[in-house]
Amino acid sequence: MKNLIKQSLFLISAVIAAPFTLLYLTLNSVLKSDAVFSSFSQLLSLLPGKTGAYLRAGFYRFTMNYCSKDAVISFLVLFSQRDTEIESGVYIGPQCNIGKCKIGQDTLLGSGVHIMSGKGQHNFDDLSKPIKDQGGTFEKMTIGKDSWIGNGALIMANVGQHCVVAAGAVVIDDVADYSIVAGNPAKVIKQIND
Repeated sequence: MKNLIKQSLFLISAVIAAPFTLLYLTLNSVLKSDAVFSSFSQLLSLLPGKTGAYLRAGFYRFTMNYCSKDAVISFLVLFSQRDTEIESGVYIGPQCNIGKCKIGQDTLLGSGVHIMSGKGQHNFDDLSKPIKDQGGTFEKMTIGKDSWIGNGALIMANVGQHCVVAAGAVVIDDVADYSIVAGNPAKVIKQIND
């Protein structure tokens, strides 16, 4: 019975979010820009409570590369790129800022986590040009399944499966499966399978 109620809520939220979804798809077909996606993300992030979480999941199911209908996307979560995948059972805490990434099944993100699109987003080699005019590259980061990313962590590299990233950690190098990392820059402090 509980599963039937949840399925009904997912369906209802997708229907209620349909006007936003259709407006986004129409604008995106003309403008073809992550700025359109980001703008809708900012608007929808303002909806509070469980109602907001259901409506966001209803919208993102049809606008991201992939978003599971049971993903929990909390209040004030911002997405900057449509090339994002959120697997089943994912929880994204309040005030997260998510770039281009894939978040694996049953992964939890605490509040204020930032997943950037790699560490090469800004070039700064040419001293004759402002940094904002030098461009950069965006990479799709991967957070493995069943991982926990603590509050305020900054992720600029891939994180493996079954990992724990401590609160406030700054991840600049890939993290192997079953690792616990902490610090700035983040270092392995323990292997979970030891």
